[in-house]
Amino acid sequence: MTASRTARERVRAELTREITDIARRQLATEGAGGLSLRAVAREMGMVSSAIYRYFPSRDDLLTALIIDGYNALGAAVEQTEAACPPDDYLGRWLAACDAVRDWAVAHPHEYALIYGSPVPGYQAPQDTVAARVRDVAVLSRIVSDAWQAGAMRTPTTEPPAALDADTAVFRDLMPGVPDSVIWQAISAWTALYGWVNFEVFGQFQNTIEDRHTAFGHSMRLLAETLGFTQ
Repeated sequence: MTASRTARERVRAELTREITDIARRQLATEGAGGLSLRAVAREMGMVSSAIYRYFPSRDDLLTALIIDGYNALGAAVEQTEAACPPDDYLGRWLAACDAVRDWAVAHPHEYALIYGSPVPGYQAPQDTVAARVRDVAVLSRIVSDAWQAGAMRTPTTEPPAALDADTAVFRDLMPGVPDSVIWQAISAWTALYGWVNFEVFGQFQNTIEDRHTAFGHSMRLLAETLGFTQ
């Protein structure tokens, strides 16, 4: 009985993986808004009613793809940053930034799904949150470690009191870090992802050609703004 159940679970996992692989290819040709369970079933040679046993709706399939995307990006950032010396805070920051860009450029359609325009009619469930924060958790840890080690300058601009509730969301990610540093970090992250969005979505065409070098320089400028001293 146990062996039979394990075999069924293995087959289900393989079919689920095949469905999501086909759906990722569909993202490249149709975009997230054009994702269709019927089209995926047709490509698999499966009757359309059967695919609903794996994903009851298009939104369930979108959620799976979004979680996969966030996890893949998060894993890339985690692995790259972990290879750096713990006390090389600038090196860890630059490595993490490079990992974000490298993954996005290599997987533009998946990146577009998680950081592009919202899919009309889709509301991401709480299931996506744990995967969503993996890359941010790495960037937060770098800032927290650098601050605790005295390797960051103290910002001169304090956030307004009206932002206190918003700041609270990030205090758990950067315990003991002053609110002024937290907002400095948030500003740096938005600049990082803003750059990547410009590159992935073609905004640098006919303007910046050596994007790898330009990106590295921009991330060093951001590190200065963020306040790293080593």
